[in-house]
Amino acid sequence: MPSCGLFHCWFDRKWFPEYLVYVLGTIAKDVTMPAKLPVNFFSTRSPVIDLFRGQLDYADHLRQDSEIVLYFFYAPWCGQSIAAREEIERVASRLSDQVLFVAVNCWWNQGKCRKQKHFFYFPVIHLYHRSFGPIEYKGPMSAVYIEKFVRRVMTPLLYISSRSKLLDFLSNYEPGVLGYFEFNASPQPPGYLTFFTSALHSLKKDYLGTIRFGVITDKHVAEEISLVRSGSVYLHRHVNTSLIYPNDIMNYTAENICKWALENREMLIRWLRPHGGKSLLLNNELKKGPALLIFIPYNPLAEIHPLLDEITKVALEYHNCNKSQAAEPDLQHLGDTDSPAFDSSVPDAHMKLSETFSITKYPCCNTVVLPQWHSISRTHNVCELCINQTLGVKPNKVHVPHCNFLEIEAALDSFYLQEHTFFQVISNTIECSNFLSFYSPFSYYTACCRTVNRHFLSFISSEKTIFQTPKVAFSSHGKKGNTQHSIPHIEDRNCFIPDLHITGTNITGLSCRTNKTLNLYLLDSNLFWIYAERLGASRSTHLKEFAAIVDLKEEVHYVLDQNRSLVGSTLENFIKNFSILYSPLKRHLVDDPSVHFHEQRVITEVTTNTFHDTVFLSEKNVLLLYYAQWCGFCASLNHIFIQLARLLPPDNFTVARIDTTRNDLPWEFMTDRLPTILFFPHQRKEQSVKFPEDFSVNLPNLLKFILHHSSLSSSEPCTKECLHKETVLQQGHISHLEREIQKLRSEISALHQAHDQLEAQLSEARREEHRLQQQKHALEKQHKTLQLHSEQLQATYDQKNQELLEMAEKLQELADASENLLKENTLLRILVASREGRLQSKDEIKESLQSEQTLSEDNDVSVSTATATLEVKRIDNIDTIETEHSSGNRTE
Repeated sequence: MPSCGLFHCWFDRKWFPEYLVYVLGTIAKDVTMPAKLPVNFFSTRSPVIDLFRGQLDYADHLRQDSEIVLYFFYAPWCGQSIAAREEIERVASRLSDQVLFVAVNCWWNQGKCRKQKHFFYFPVIHLYHRSFGPIEYKGPMSAVYIEKFVRRVMTPLLYISSRSKLLDFLSNYEPGVLGYFEFNASPQPPGYLTFFTSALHSLKKDYLGTIRFGVITDKHVAEEISLVRSGSVYLHRHVNTSLIYPNDIMNYTAENICKWALENREMLIRWLRPHGGKSLLLNNELKKGPALLIFIPYNPLAEIHPLLDEITKVALEYHNCNKSQAAEPDLQHLGDTDSPAFDSSVPDAHMKLSETFSITKYPCCNTVVLPQWHSISRTHNVCELCINQTLGVKPNKVHVPHCNFLEIEAALDSFYLQEHTFFQVISNTIECSNFLSFYSPFSYYTACCRTVNRHFLSFISSEKTIFQTPKVAFSSHGKKGNTQHSIPHIEDRNCFIPDLHITGTNITGLSCRTNKTLNLYLLDSNLFWIYAERLGASRSTHLKEFAAIVDLKEEVHYVLDQNRSLVGSTLENFIKNFSILYSPLKRHLVDDPSVHFHEQRVITEVTTNTFHDTVFLSEKNVLLLYYAQWCGFCASLNHIFIQLARLLPPDNFTVARIDTTRNDLPWEFMTDRLPTILFFPHQRKEQSVKFPEDFSVNLPNLLKFILHHSSLSSSEPCTKECLHKETVLQQGHISHLEREIQKLRSEISALHQAHDQLEAQLSEARREEHRLQQQKHALEKQHKTLQLHSEQLQATYDQKNQELLEMAEKLQELADASENLLKENTLLRILVASREGRLQSKDEIKESLQSEQTLSEDNDVSVSTATATLEVKRIDNIDTIETEHSSGNRTE
């Protein structure tokens, strides 16, 4: 029986066509290399556990056994992650015995971290305090800052057990929240865990950690800040009144305590830490008003910061509007905050003044400058408008309200309605007037005015004000004049009532007594010195201390002299000079430090520092171009100005330009359109002329413009010496022009030679182009032939494929027929075998019959004959039936 071969089995299972399709499809597919397996990001000897395959589930398993855990999510290709790796190892080497450091590769696409986390930037640092977290760290990627934040998470509460520790806690410039809990009753008194969690919530919402949380465990220490009940929470504020958490209004939960502290905290000075990417941090802060930016080197892990303490003291004095002793490092502020405003030794007259005005020492004032009384006058009337409140004949003590803008607006409206009464021609005295408010019978306004000469104002120093004069006169509008009803000018209020002067610096409460209140900001010069350099700091200085005032609304900024040390008195004078009405500070103009001056440069590059010398002090005619690096049209004018500079005689003309994006200019020379061309004629520099905007900027127009404005005749008659100078000048111009013409001729000849060479190159290029065109046509023909051959091959392929399919069907039919023949062959063999057996049995029967016949010939001749006849018939019938059966099988 033939066996079933492999070829027969393929076609029996209809596999061959599918196999052909699979092979052809595999050849047509693109082959993509899989990503390489990640490798260790941290060293194997590092204290940081590096899960470089992104095993976030294993990281969570490790976190269950540790109290403090730091997760460092990184991407191996990220430059910031690579830079922060060393900083993380430094922190881990110091805190690995207390904190578990785990680094997770969150970029590998097969890791669970990539599948579960979706970060928009790398690296990302998360901290967990037991089950609380994650607390994301968003500060600078510096080891000292990261370690400081980790330590804050480790110990979110400071334990205050003595008066000295309480003093240290309250003397800090950062706002502080204190909770009083008695640990005698139980290991964890009621509310302690809630307060502890609120400290962690504060770190989660404010990564700068500006609010410090402390716990008082001594009852006597708690009584110093009026905490008598266990579970009370106290928010300390230096200038404003300190607060106690209102348990009767708000639920005592960690979220509510944190929210209450963040909403009511007192930000006298704030740290700015830009992250280095695109951010509106500085823009949002500078839009709030004038800002004092102080750059100091800062180490967060240092125990003492003398310079920071000195700056903090200045900030407290500046914001100490109530002139309280909150800024002093003493526990006096822990007592009664409603102490009398004046000492018992104050004279009766001044005591009567304090009784008449309940908030005389807390006025809400606004400085007003009235216009000139005459067009030819050089004087101004400057007034200080204050809002005063009384409660009856002898007012009681009332709480000091904040300055309300609506009240100030109403006071200004009332003032301007009566401003004609405050005009003075010339007066050496300060005249104060009181007039009633239109809205409240218990409030009125006071205006103290004097005449100031504008020429005199420019010489006023920072230590003097326009109201420092002992002569004071009073007038009343609807009231009898009384010297006791006066309020001194904002700049020198203490000069009139000496007993109102409280020991302190001369900027005490200045933020509430001026219209130019400063917001104070601190920046770490170790990290953000580039911002100081952009503001005007020197790049070569070794001591990175710098201060600048930026007024975004007025578009000016002032720089503290770097030759002076950054101490408290220097900052006080800097703030005071900015705050006075006519500030003596000089506006700082940013200069371009990248400009290098060359003696043989055709066009002079002007900067802020050289603008005055190059333009005004020069004895030459100056043509100045305002440009910017982003201005494409400005760059297209460079060759025109170079040609112009070569044409003009250098002894009489200077062609210069200034980059307006890198240099600040005086107000009178600023422009809002680029490019701008100004011409400063010799001896008439103040009569600068602008190049007409409707003229095209080309060499002939510029020459006509310069010659027209530089040759204007003077009103004085020209002498012989003048004529001689003019003749010499003209001869110089002629000789200079002849030299330039000779140069131009030589350049023209050189251009002709270059033109011939270019023609030869162009002819060669044309021949090459013709040859390339022929090659192109030949290649196109070959391409068409190949395309036709490809189509023929495709048709042949389709035909052969169809033939293969038909052949496969025929082979399948043959295989089926072969199986049927094999079955019939088997049946025939069975029939033949059965037929042979029957024939053999028939021969045996015949032999037996013959023997029987020989034995009984005589007696049974007739019987035997009949029996044999019957047997033969029976056998013939059997054979006939078998033959018919086999024939029937063949027919089926």
